[in-house]
Amino acid sequence: MERKRAASSRGMHLAGDGITGKSSYHPQWPFSGKMTVAAMGALAFLAVVAFGVTREAGTTGGAASAAIARSPANPPKPAYTRAEEAYIQALWPIHGDVERSTLRVSLGKIFYKTNDLSKADLKTRIDAAMATYQSAEGRISALQPPPSLARAQDDYLAAVQLFKQSAAEALKMFEDGNDEHLLAAYPLGQEGSTKIRAVGARFWQDEFPPN
Repeated sequence: MERKRAASSRGMHLAGDGITGKSSYHPQWPFSGKMTVAAMGALAFLAVVAFGVTREAGTTGGAASAAIARSPANPPKPAYTRAEEAYIQALWPIHGDVERSTLRVSLGKIFYKTNDLSKADLKTRIDAAMATYQSAEGRISALQPPPSLARAQDDYLAAVQLFKQSAAEALKMFEDGNDEHLLAAYPLGQEGSTKIRAVGARFWQDEFPPN
């Protein structure tokens, strides 16, 4: 009878440990002492290598950034000579007349298409522009640019001549009543504007800032 009680008591004690009692399992470090030391040494080595790589990359990047900061983005352009300055100043008032006339004609064509400007008023604007272009052509031809700016004068003169051709084409509409002449005149004016913009970007940077 005593044996049964003892066996029963021991069975209950084991059952209690498996279900509700404290667990008898204790996790152990899977590596030996030597392996632990070796692993810690490897981790320390990797940390030193990573620090060195990061430091060198930062130093290299800082040096590159400093070099970029020191190098000028756009080297300064050489100053104009006195002869070049005198020519550019002489061309400026002619340029102003050409620009104003071209703008008035362009706006006049728009207002005409939107019925905000009469056909007679448009003709007045184109006639005035034609007179300006003819005068500008003579005034530019009378200038004597230094050799360094001879090409620029040829380009500007070619632009004025394109404006003249554009105006002559537009004036045909008042002869035959066909508004299609305005469309034919457009590419001539655009080509002239492109040429003047190229010259102006060189001479008058404040008026024609770079894109």
